Amino acid sequence: MTTAILERLSTLSVSGQHLRRLPKILEDGLPKMPGTVLETDVPQLFREPYIHAGYRPTGHEWRYYFFSLFQKHNEVVNVWTHLLAALAVLLRFWAFVEAEGLPWTSAHALPLLLYVLSSITYLTFSLLAHLLQSKSELSHYTFYFVDYVGVSVYQYGSALVHFFYTSDQAWYEHFWLFFLPAAAFCGWLSCAGCCYAKYRYCRPYPVMRKICQVVPAGLAFILDISPVAHRVVLCHLSGCQEQAVWYHSLQIVFFLVSAYFFSCPVPEKYFPGSCDIVGHGHQIFHAFLSVCTLSQLEAILLDYRGRQEIFLQRHSPLSIYMACLSFFFLVTCSAATAAFLRQKIKARLTKKDS
Repeated sequence: MTTAILERLSTLSVSGQHLRRLPKILEDGLPKMPGTVLETDVPQLFREPYIHAGYRPTGHEWRYYFFSLFQKHNEVVNVWTHLLAALAVLLRFWAFVEAEGLPWTSAHALPLLLYVLSSITYLTFSLLAHLLQSKSELSHYTFYFVDYVGVSVYQYGSALVHFFYTSDQAWYEHFWLFFLPAAAFCGWLSCAGCCYAKYRYCRPYPVMRKICQVVPAGLAFILDISPVAHRVVLCHLSGCQEQAVWYHSLQIVFFLVSAYFFSCPVPEKYFPGSCDIVGHGHQIFHAFLSVCTLSQLEAILLDYRGRQEIFLQRHSPLSIYMACLSFFFLVTCSAATAAFLRQKIKARLTKKDS
């Protein structure tokens, strides 16, 4: 008995030594990473206002930028916030599927599936943009254009579930005819506005660039959130206690906070050089947008489970399929717009280098 215990303790001691050596083993297994550089060491395109250090040098192999996921630089928090959010969305949805036995072939579930797909898409495209954009000027434009496509897809995915699962009858009777076509147009306009602003304006960016980004995205948000806002206001005025409504309320609050930090370079404006790695406004924007998406997902899952009777009374399978088909039409239009402007950027960069 004593011998067995001593052997077990010896094994644990060896295991502990291996664990202590694990960080060194991982470090040796990764390729040698160039250090980060100052803003003066990267082209103007890559510089952010009030961020003085933590930039990754351009022109290295792709694997450097992929492995920079584990390096300390001024984009790493942007990457990890959306990576963790994407994993959280996937795991939460999978848990819901396991618990509820989601009918994958049912028309009733299709808007929910597209919404989850759109959420994971925008989070993935965003983290790839922040992870890989430092490779070159063309990569910078390309990945941010991809990011904007993801945003438009998420906007319309949100519109679908708000329309089918969240809207109350009074709102539905007034807006059912034009809501989804208008949401699809605003989603494309948001992508086109962001891509055009990125193509048209160079650093230091003028105010007009932010207007081209914020106004179309703001219009899309106002339209997409209208069924949610209508239901939230009526619910709170009547004193209802629906759990989903509280999650919808949090969704709105978190989005508005994230929009503020997207639009304004704070706190780095007041502490230039002090928020280079952690704490600048775009990171806070990412964090609040992530919890906004998770709150939205929780609300939608509650609506899906609790409002099926309302859904089935309103919508035929054909109308659902037609609405969801427009999702893929929007993806095609947004991707085509991004690809067109990328070609113009590529031609401009080629002309500059020649």
